[in-house]
Amino acid sequence: MIKEQLASLDGVSLNLGSGTGLILSIILALVMFGIALGIKSETLKNVFTHPKSIITGILLQWIGLPLVTFILIVCLNRYLTPMVALGMLLVASCPGGNISNFMSSFAKGNTELSVSMTAVTTVASPLVTPFNFWLWGNLYLRYASLSGTLTIPQLVIPFADIFVTVFIILAIPIAIGMFCAHRFPKFSEKIRRPFSVFSIIVFIAMVLGMFIPNWQLFIQYIGIIFVLVLIHNALAFTTGWTGASAMRLPRRDRRSITIEVGIQNSGLGLTMLLNPAIFKPELWCNPETGVMYGGMLFVTAWWGIWHIISGLALATIFRSHPLPEERNLHLTKEQQTISTI
Repeated sequence: MIKEQLASLDGVSLNLGSGTGLILSIILALVMFGIALGIKSETLKNVFTHPKSIITGILLQWIGLPLVTFILIVCLNRYLTPMVALGMLLVASCPGGNISNFMSSFAKGNTELSVSMTAVTTVASPLVTPFNFWLWGNLYLRYASLSGTLTIPQLVIPFADIFVTVFIILAIPIAIGMFCAHRFPKFSEKIRRPFSVFSIIVFIAMVLGMFIPNWQLFIQYIGIIFVLVLIHNALAFTTGWTGASAMRLPRRDRRSITIEVGIQNSGLGLTMLLNPAIFKPELWCNPETGVMYGGMLFVTAWWGIWHIISGLALATIFRSHPLPEERNLHLTKEQQTISTI
């Protein structure tokens, strides 16, 4: 029953205006430029000066989350379609989202660690994102073929096309932003926050604008997609917390890593899906071959909405639980008050 619903979702064709993918790419490039304005050389130096926490976080982001995602789709393989499974892997391959920095600060986590993780994963994403999607996507397709659940022709995940497109969308705006931050620090600091807020609002409005003409389809399929993204996102947070705890990192660092691993830049995934240079319509949107990627679109788009809700909820829970150092400070103040009396 579930697989039949998802199979019908794969064939859904969204009503998108012409040039939507190009506009989304431009907006995402502006978002990346805004992020890069806040990336300073001192931030990247933290990788070497405080290596344990940031290396743990990056490994959980680059290896832990894709691995956990792969295990999840293998466990749920009898219920999933290949396109939905690939959509989950695509999200897991994306870098962290910049909204995680705000959430980490709100959760009383290590904001510097959060910014450092976002900076490193974003700078490396032109290489890491296409490689991870290519690697884990092909592993899944091979598994699905051997298990007899892949009923569509062999798919080829376009590593080179993804690399070129992601490089243009991310690497160039990031390089320009970092140059501006280094060459014009005062101006960059002045426009950084307003520019980032504006670009993110425009990006969210663009995504919502894509779904308004398709809201009936969204309501029809939201149930099953909601559950899948809920499970996937919860496992992402769990991966971050468990890995950071296993390394015995400070509580503030655990909070930031948990949020970083659970907040993905799904906007990048959505931008790639809407780029015909990567997911060529004749290969990925072809009813004759049975390859239709509606499931990938829905999973990626809903993740972009849901992780904001779940991230804010988790940050609120973290914030409501005092850190050990806060408890100790409170006890010290109480002791000083008693001694004074």
